[in-house]
Amino acid sequence: MLEKKSIAVLIPGVAALWLVATPCAQAGSSDPQEFTEIERGRYLAITSDCVSCHTVPGGKPFAGGRPIETPFGNIVAPNITPDLDTGTGAWSDEAFDAAVRGGVRPNRARLYPAMPYNAYAKMSRDDVRAIRAYLNTVDAVRNAVIANTLPFPFNIRATMRIWDALYFKQGEFKPDPSKSAEWNRGAFLVDGPAHCGACHTPKTFLGGDRTDLYLQGSYLQGWSAPDITDDKRTGLGNWSVADIASYLKTGHNGITAATGPMAEAVSLSTSHMTDDDTKAIAIYLKSLPGKASDATPLAADSATMSAGSAIYRDQCSACHGIEGKGVAKLFPAVASSSMVRSGDPTTAIRIVLRGARSVGTRAEQTAPGMPSYGWQLDDGEVAAVLNYIRNSWGGAAPAIESKDVSRVRSDTASRPD
Repeated sequence: MLEKKSIAVLIPGVAALWLVATPCAQAGSSDPQEFTEIERGRYLAITSDCVSCHTVPGGKPFAGGRPIETPFGNIVAPNITPDLDTGTGAWSDEAFDAAVRGGVRPNRARLYPAMPYNAYAKMSRDDVRAIRAYLNTVDAVRNAVIANTLPFPFNIRATMRIWDALYFKQGEFKPDPSKSAEWNRGAFLVDGPAHCGACHTPKTFLGGDRTDLYLQGSYLQGWSAPDITDDKRTGLGNWSVADIASYLKTGHNGITAATGPMAEAVSLSTSHMTDDDTKAIAIYLKSLPGKASDATPLAADSATMSAGSAIYRDQCSACHGIEGKGVAKLFPAVASSSMVRSGDPTTAIRIVLRGARSVGTRAEQTAPGMPSYGWQLDDGEVAAVLNYIRNSWGGAAPAIESKDVSRVRSDTASRPD
């Protein structure tokens, strides 16, 4: 479960409230109703993962300046502190709501869907006002940001009218009366503030959601966000509700550990959600049937499986075990990893090439992390060991070729770990 977007794509999980705030609510107010609204807004800002995009690592919260990679070029997240000149402190309530839920700036210019207003539209006006009340309590930072750094013709905001007509539908979340309150809460969080589809739903060539492949995995920023439907081979079909909730809350469960963009999403967003909300998300995701995919495992005596078996025993089995079962909360169980068997092997290849460190609390962060093997294994050897892992212990997945590894090696060469 990875999470961040195409022109509708951001860093998983990991999205942005592109514009916000006028100084109408002040911290320290003695009005308990006002405090309640601020606290509610703080929680909604966490579930929306606003800080991830609008804060440069190590920088001032919400001051903007973080580049957001999209397939069409980079966009820089703007300053959303209540600074009057370089932030959004001079905006009216109506302008704030129009930007967050409608994708329109005060000057009527269209926002790019790297700001997931198409998901935030599921929130109510009161939700958005609460977020604003919270953001008005953060320090106002003077930081002028040029957000639109896209090349021509994508830098023409007027073209977003076409995108909105094709892919954006306004309207608050409507509960399904035939479903439980927990299911409806999970659906609201997944499709609304948490905007899971921004990373996990495949995109069209214009960056819009492929609704026919809802939450069935996508590629972004050098990672493949996995299928998070209940598909048993490539999704969460072998995870329990408790497994999913634990993963969202801690970054770990008995099967795997979060890394890459999803590790950031867990650290900044889902780990701060209530237990009720992580459980609700899990209940909703378990209700999604997925694509009922099927695959035939590679022949055990094939050249790639034989080579991969030898490499696995020599390099991998000490941590992940001869049977691929790993050690809970220490080393992932590759035998049951849907991410490993994903139709898009980008993340699995990247982790073998460059290593990875998972996320977790200090008490849980006991594993040494996955070391890099890119310096030790050539492209053919990486492909072989992954083919073995993906097609052993009852697993089945399409073969990875050397050229697939070469592509990921080249693509990630200039990217941070």
